[in-house]
Amino acid sequence: MADTSENPRRLPFWDRLRIPFRRRAETGTPPTPTDTADTAAVAPRSRARLVRTVVFAVLAVAVLWYPIGMALIHEVDDDLNFGTTELVVPTNGSRAVAIAAALLQREVVDGHWTANDPFFMPGSALDNMPAFQQGIVSALARFGFELTDQIGRVRGSSRTDPDLQEAAGLLQYSGNKWIFDFSTSLAPTATSEAQYTRARRALIDYNQRLSQGQAVFERRADNLQATLDRIALDIGSSSATLDQAVANPRGWFDMRADDIFYGVKGQMYAYYLILRELQKDFANVIVERDLQGAYAQLLDSMAHAAGLSPWVVVNGAPDAQFEASHLASEGFYLMRSRTQLREITTILQK
Repeated sequence: MADTSENPRRLPFWDRLRIPFRRRAETGTPPTPTDTADTAAVAPRSRARLVRTVVFAVLAVAVLWYPIGMALIHEVDDDLNFGTTELVVPTNGSRAVAIAAALLQREVVDGHWTANDPFFMPGSALDNMPAFQQGIVSALARFGFELTDQIGRVRGSSRTDPDLQEAAGLLQYSGNKWIFDFSTSLAPTATSEAQYTRARRALIDYNQRLSQGQAVFERRADNLQATLDRIALDIGSSSATLDQAVANPRGWFDMRADDIFYGVKGQMYAYYLILRELQKDFANVIVERDLQGAYAQLLDSMAHAAGLSPWVVVNGAPDAQFEASHLASEGFYLMRSRTQLREITTILQK
């Protein structure tokens, strides 16, 4: 075996630095200029090798961290049967309120809220899932206002329910707020998850009070009509967003298309579940006005809009031969739903 003292490159870095001092200890003489030169030549090479090793390690972690993390986190849960069997509704409570709270439980408490993930988290590189989640919350926020202003009070002159008012306000909170928001302050701030979790708690508290006769849920035809009207207006706003995107098709390379598509998809998914449960909450009104068939058609159109799930969202021209226009397809079911909502509200006005 070769003498490692004659081959310093074979020794670990720190051992190489000690070569001159070891020679001095062995011989009782100070390090020679040659020893010092050897050490000076070895040190830069070792530092460069260490730097390369650290850089390669960081790159390896980054390459694995984001793709694997994104694959584990990503989930667009558009289960149309959600809440049909496991929904917890207190006696005499509202099923629509219960499904709203259950959606918040699933997306925020049990699941991973991705819209506010900082840059060093894999979820920050996702776009479809955050858009879908924020679409859900936007629909819940609109429903929260209708509960506060219409269904959850006897008449317009009566006081608003404190739990519903709190939930409606909290659901307006931006979905991309993390622990810190340096655009406003250096101090920690309330996260989106924290606010939505409080909104869920307020909805559950309201439903518990409702079951105990301490809150109001007015199952009148005019309340249902006003709620459906506001939902139709909200859907109309989304149709304008789709129209603007469809008017400027960019084919396969439209980086905005999937965000718009999944935002509307989340909105329509939440509205489908809310309207499905409102049908049961207002069962007497729907039967009395003979709306069962029209309501079933409405839910069918909303289910189609919520269930669209292409592998890649393409924003082709509506009359393109080889490029799909997924935004136009989504817009068709969205506008069909809006028309059916208007038909139902017209009947409710009579």
